[in-house]
Formats: sequence, C-alpha cells, structure tokens
Amino acid sequence: MPLNTVALEFVPPNTDRSADEVLEEAHKVARFSAETGLAGRIGHVMIPGMIAEDDDRPVEMKPKLDVLDYWNRIAPELPGIKGLCTQVTAFMDQPSLRDRLTELLAADMEGIVFVGVPRTMSDGEGSGVAPTDALALYRDLVPNRGAILIPTREGESGRFEFKCNQGATYGMTQLLYSDSIVDFLTEFARSTDHRPEILLSFGFVPKVETRIGLINWLIQDPGNAAVAKEQEFVKNLAGLEPAERQQLLVDLYKRVLDGVADLGFPLSIHFEATYGFSRPAVDTLAAMLDYWSPSPA
Repeated sequence: MPLNTVALEFVPPNTDRSADEVLEEAHKVARFSAETGLAGRIGHVMIPGMIAEDDDRPVEMKPKLDVLDYWNRIAPELPGIKGLCTQVTAFMDQPSLRDRLTELLAADMEGIVFVGVPRTMSDGEGSGVAPTDALALYRDLVPNRGAILIPTREGESGRFEFKCNQGATYGMTQLLYSDSIVDFLTEFARSTDHRPEILLSFGFVPKVETRIGLINWLIQDPGNAAVAKEQEFVKNLAGLEPAERQQLLVDLYKRVLDGVADLGFPLSIHFEATYGFSRPAVDTLAAMLDYWSPSPA
C-alpha cells in the first residue's frame, strides 16, 4: 500500500548534543506546524543513516546519533507521526542486516530505503550486502522497501528499473532543483510497467548556502551539465530575498507536480531543510502543499 505521505527529513544530531538539543528540531517543527496550519498534515519523519564521505564536505561530519536512538527520542514529541529511514547495507552481513531491519520495524519504521557505499567508493565495494540484493533478500521482512532515484544521473533509468525488478516498492529522489524528474518518469512510464511510489524530494535554500555551499556539495556530479544547472539555480536562490526564494521554489514544485501527476505513479512529498528547520522553510512547505498534497493512506 502506498505511503501517500508528507515526510520531513530529520538528520540525526551530533552525539555530543544535550538531551534538550536532541529534541530541538522536533520541537521547532511542532511549533511551526501549528503556526502555519500544517499540524496533522505531516505523516512521517525521514531519518537518514549518516556515513562519513569526502574530506571536502563543507560542514564537518561529526559522530551522529544512531537512527534508532534518535527516532526513539523524538517520536514521543511528534504524536501521530511515523518513521521512515535510510539504512546503509554495504558494510553489514546478511544476519546482522536482518537483525537491524527487524529492530527498525519493531520501532515503527514504516519504510526503509536501502543505500550503499559513499561516493568516494565504487558500486559493489563494501564487505556487506549490496542495496539491490537487500531489496530481494528482505522482501518478506520489509513491506515498504525503498531505493534512491537520481533523475540526472547517467544510466539511471536502467538502474532504477533493476531496483524495481529486485523488489523496490518506492523510490526517494535526490533533492530536486529542476524539473528533470518529469522527463525521467515520463520515459520510465513509457518503457516499463513498474509503477513504484515516488517520494519527490524538495529542499529549502536559505541565505547561508551562499557562504557554506552544503546543498551545492550534496547535489554535485562533476561533468554533468544538468546538475550544473541545478547548482546554478541553488546559487541564485540563496542570494534572493525570502519572498522571491519561496516563489521560485513553489513554482518548481508546481512544474514537477503538474508534469508527473498523471503518469500513474503514487506520489509522496519528502521535504528537507538542509541547515535545520526554520519558519521560512516551513512556510515554503506550507505554500507547496497548498498547491498539491498527498491524500492520506
């Protein structure tokens, strides 16, 4: 059954944060949601399993709370909201991974996206289970099995079709800063019979991006002209006044939803505030959902 949800991404905080600081994002989202009319419209939080990547990451990667630990701490602060997560599979053997997935499901994680090695490594590296193998191995254990979808990546259509063949029930896109997903899903619908749910990922761009460049780093794909255009869009957004920035993000949201709504894919929305949730970020999400919002499952 499709999730039909709005999911907010909550990145696990650093392990050195106090108990109050660990709950800070949950409290902010609860407060801003009440102020903007979003209370009751957020169905899930999505917690990524964080692993160390390139040394050139603009914000230093410090030790993070485990996904389960963080979820167990914030869940009581977000009544009625359920969990989604990503799980790195490439460094765990089959028994260990099965135990981990069982723990996640027992904690009411309703969907798990299987992810592999960081981009500093090649596909297939890692001593554990490849994400595409995990999709098949744990069909009977994990009802909602997710895969990452990057519509601007070369060869992504064949890659995503293989993930669907292996058992993916949904795809979570990389942050969308163009409407490239429209052409991707249009062609995918034409060439295959697979209709997995698509979690369309949108991200707020605050002014601080101009100075730090974390979003630019996250979406990078050197030599990819389509991504270069997305990076330019992000750079432009960061330099605008808040009202202009919100309007451009909402316009992008409208173009994407208008383009994919009738292709036959169940749709959900995944929203990320890369630098932390703020009132402008939640205002932007509220404006997006005023245009289109998933129907609750």
